[in-house]
Amino acid sequence: MKKSIYLDYNATGVLRPEVRAAVSAFLDNDGNPSSVHHRGRAARAAVDGAREAVAALVGAEDQQVVFTSGGTEANNQAIRGVGAATILMSATEHDSTIGAAYASGAEVHEIPVNGDGLLNMEALKAALEGALKASKGPVLVSVLLANNETGVIQPVAEIAALAHEFGALVHCDAIQAAGKIRIDFEALGVDLMTISGHKINSLGGAAALIFKSWVKLNPIIFGGGQEQGWRSGTENVPGIVAFGRAAELAKEEIENYNKISKLRDYIEAEILAFCSESRVFGAKVSRLSNTISILMPQTLAETQVMAFDLEGICISAGAACSSGKVTTSHVLNAMAVPEHEAGCAIRVSLGWATTKADADAFIAAWKRIYARTHTRK
Repeated sequence: MKKSIYLDYNATGVLRPEVRAAVSAFLDNDGNPSSVHHRGRAARAAVDGAREAVAALVGAEDQQVVFTSGGTEANNQAIRGVGAATILMSATEHDSTIGAAYASGAEVHEIPVNGDGLLNMEALKAALEGALKASKGPVLVSVLLANNETGVIQPVAEIAALAHEFGALVHCDAIQAAGKIRIDFEALGVDLMTISGHKINSLGGAAALIFKSWVKLNPIIFGGGQEQGWRSGTENVPGIVAFGRAAELAKEEIENYNKISKLRDYIEAEILAFCSESRVFGAKVSRLSNTISILMPQTLAETQVMAFDLEGICISAGAACSSGKVTTSHVLNAMAVPEHEAGCAIRVSLGWATTKADADAFIAAWKRIYARTHTRK
């Protein structure tokens, strides 16, 4: 059996051994953080410690952090909880943001991006002007800090400053960016931000909504009033402990992504030299150092995903989909990538355990798959 090579970190990171050790050490404590006995107090201390670590990762205060069950819930809480009458979001947002926006009952406008995937600021300004005149309630702007498919980094501080000129609230989905680039919640100028544990090599089931104290936010889950009343339900303590430890490691090792960028650039250069018809989407602008969205001409993404899997290599076509289906990327469509190219793009995402040998194996497999599929044409 071939060695498994994992190049799908943007879907979920590889669990760090230090995180595994932190969870294992805690599992003997089965207290509820809301209980007042010593086991409950130990669980509460663990949750509070993790909250401090998560806050420190993104330059926030610990009291601004509310733990949720995942990034999807955090995005729903942010978008649906502010009671916006109008929501303006980029056309390249994550599905959880898109779904939450359209389910909120608000009037939703998708702001176009340019061919590089950057938000059209003039279109945003026009939409804000229109919303200010027509809206009967709060206006919310929602934008990804870094796109999960292309890695393209948006000028969020500039977007937030513009939105605030019109009195709009700003939500930033920083889930894919956290741990890969330095984030300062205050410097970004946003009102709400979301991050998730499993994207920084932790366990699934723990994420965070971070927001300014003055934001009027309505809970979307009701019950016992946990998480300062913002999110009811017994906390996933092992997942939160893992999240906290992963946040500490991510903050300590943020510069390692500069090394990962060399592997990314190496992979891209080798493939583009081999196939002049290939292209990397978003390559002309600032993007995450671990992310590659690349075209294999005339070879459907679904075919590539299966072919790479047979080679023992895990990659994806665009965003990881809960149904497991491979569909044409709405991100690439929004970037005006022709349909015949968008349908042939895959996403390769590197991480802390990726090696030069892994990169070489991927390059070799890409060339074999390309040669095989084009021989048959």
